[in-house]
Amino acid sequence: MRGHGAVDARHAFESLLDSMAAELGLDPFALRRANLIDAPYRTLNDLQVNSYGLPACLDQVEQASGWKQRRGMLPRGRGLGMACSHYVSGSAKPVHWSGEPHAVVNLKLDFDGGITLLTGASDIGQGSSTLLAQVVAEVLLLPLARIRVVAADSALTPKDNGSYSSRVSLMVGNAALRAAQALLDVLVTAAAKRLDVEPGQIEWLGEGCCVVGSSRELDFASVVTAALVDTGTLIVKGSWSTPPETQGGKFRGAAVGSTAGFSYAAQVVEVAVDEDTGAVTVERVWVAHDCGFAINPLAVTGQVQGAVWMGMGQALSEETQYHEGLPMRANLLDYRIPTIAESPPIDVHLVESHDPLGPFGAKEASEGALHGFPPALTNAIADAIGIRLAELPASPDRVLDAIHDRRRAERLAASRAAKAAPRS
Repeated sequence: MRGHGAVDARHAFESLLDSMAAELGLDPFALRRANLIDAPYRTLNDLQVNSYGLPACLDQVEQASGWKQRRGMLPRGRGLGMACSHYVSGSAKPVHWSGEPHAVVNLKLDFDGGITLLTGASDIGQGSSTLLAQVVAEVLLLPLARIRVVAADSALTPKDNGSYSSRVSLMVGNAALRAAQALLDVLVTAAAKRLDVEPGQIEWLGEGCCVVGSSRELDFASVVTAALVDTGTLIVKGSWSTPPETQGGKFRGAAVGSTAGFSYAAQVVEVAVDEDTGAVTVERVWVAHDCGFAINPLAVTGQVQGAVWMGMGQALSEETQYHEGLPMRANLLDYRIPTIAESPPIDVHLVESHDPLGPFGAKEASEGALHGFPPALTNAIADAIGIRLAELPASPDRVLDAIHDRRRAERLAASRAAKAAPRS
């Protein structure tokens, strides 16, 4: 489950902002822009924001969706809604209080020139094993084929805090970055010793190295042999913990949610509402996500699309109800989740704000886009038929009930007005 606990709060918050904009006669984008911040920024609840791509996210989805030209111009039953969201890149406070690092990565180098990356972080579908290999390959300038990842094997890998709260890319990615830098130092030192020069004179080329300003060089296999000649198999370690200045205040509740990095997203949803049946169809979604830096852009795009799909489920159909203590939707036939048949076109744009604490500037990429979908959907429904839903999901029954309630209220108001009108 992505973003547990935060999605409903974001739905309420963004819906209230939309209502506020309507009361003030402001465009919803204008209201959000009036409350933007400039990074670096210290919030009132003592959190540190070091990178902030929300302004660019707003600009992107406003332009891509044709918001200014199309909103208010669509036929009855069609509407556009927008919302913003943000999420943490892992909790800055650890789940333990013993002082151990947030993340540890070991790199093992052997005579075959292969590098084994050992991490306790679980790849649960978010692509973390690929990302960690990419980080190491980028530092060492080596092809991914040289790197093997062993993840979450408690007999071999260092302990990790877990794949939760979108922490792996930033925290474990930083540990992998430091481990790779440590291994690079070992390799450069060994090459310098073999070539009888100072380490500062070595230019590292990935599959080899050379002495700056000369034709003297070593291939990678020779460098590995030089590094392991006295020790055999070599293991280096990288660790990372959230800097104290980003861990938030000392007040009650400060231990949850403070983070080394915040990601941001904005999205626009277009819907069609059938007022005879209450059915809501998502026609298109435009979403922009500030991921800091996209180490793996294809994977980030997939994560953002997945976040939208998960938001669609929560916003349109997923609901747990009980009757006399028994679940009414105890299987995936009755508990409806979106399928490819319900999937609209999803236009994804990645905003890269380059967070100073992230590995190569990267931060969270899989949860932030989820939170904005439910309020963007209900805001679009309000734009389409003038009814704002305070409860989710926006199922046909709930939408139709709201339509009938409004019609009854309109008839009652008309009846009262007729009775109150002076008779001639």
